[in-house]
Amino acid sequence: MSKSNSTRAVTILDVAAAAEVSKSTVSLVLKNSPLIPPDTAERVREAARKIGYVYNSRAGELRGKTSKTIGVIVNDLTNPFFAEILVGVERKLVEAGYIVLMAHTSEDVDRQDRVLRTMREQGAAGLVLCPAYGTPRSLTRDVEGWGMPLVVMVRTLGPGKYDFAGADNERGIYAATRHLIEAGHTRIGFIGGRTGVVLEQRLKGFRAALAERNLAFDEDLLVPAQPTRTGGYETMNALLDRTPRPTAAVCYNDVVAFGALSALGERGMRAGEDFALMGFDNVQDAALSNPPLSTVDIRPCELGEHAAEILLGRIQTPGRARQTFLVEPRLVLRQSG
Repeated sequence: MSKSNSTRAVTILDVAAAAEVSKSTVSLVLKNSPLIPPDTAERVREAARKIGYVYNSRAGELRGKTSKTIGVIVNDLTNPFFAEILVGVERKLVEAGYIVLMAHTSEDVDRQDRVLRTMREQGAAGLVLCPAYGTPRSLTRDVEGWGMPLVVMVRTLGPGKYDFAGADNERGIYAATRHLIEAGHTRIGFIGGRTGVVLEQRLKGFRAALAERNLAFDEDLLVPAQPTRTGGYETMNALLDRTPRPTAAVCYNDVVAFGALSALGERGMRAGEDFALMGFDNVQDAALSNPPLSTVDIRPCELGEHAAEILLGRIQTPGRARQTFLVEPRLVLRQSG
């Protein structure tokens, strides 16, 4: 970047000069006009990136007004937990008169960066983000530097000034594990989850419940996997091959538990009779699985509503203290455990 650009805002004229095109050409490219040849369009976008130009496509219509668009970014819409969270987030934001612009990152940090950049360009009034695995802690500071209110939900990004809405993961898994121990199980597996603060919190609760009853933590009964149905299916099969075979397991989430139920069924076993199984989240499908899944209820829709309320409060009062909300987990005991 030139010295002059480092001391003033980068404009569309700077982009035009860098790309060696007219101002009108730059304007058409930034509006995704089909009138501009692809190679020219790419040259303009590359010039804009190099000199740090950020296009706010709503600047004209929002001049003197307040944006009514909120960006909501989640990491995995294939998991019904996040779909239920979105219902709560959208309900509160729409009630407050906002339009929700939703995006899905599929656990891809690069894609998340592109989505965040787009939200910024669209002039969003605020962001609700469930970060993808591998998101750097510096992200919250970057967004703060944009002057854009942010609420992180479900997955914390460590210490910081940002607002957060999530669940007490440690306490929830502790309660689920203690329930299995009180039912007489001593060889209890933990299946699903590969990395991240949420997994660390849940394993801490798992270990605490075992230690409270003087049961050793057996690394062989900890089976990491992607938090998906396939991950649950594969890890349950791996767990059932352990010797001696465990009699119960706590799952990273309900989706992992659904996969685990399938693996049990294929082996002629039924959860609740031949093996005790606990999920986590209490998505709506948990009550309708076969058999109905015992789980930890963290009320996804309510969590989403609180995330939205925190963001609305931040928009209204930018200078208020950091807000944190943790859902208090509750055991829901059905037939599987």
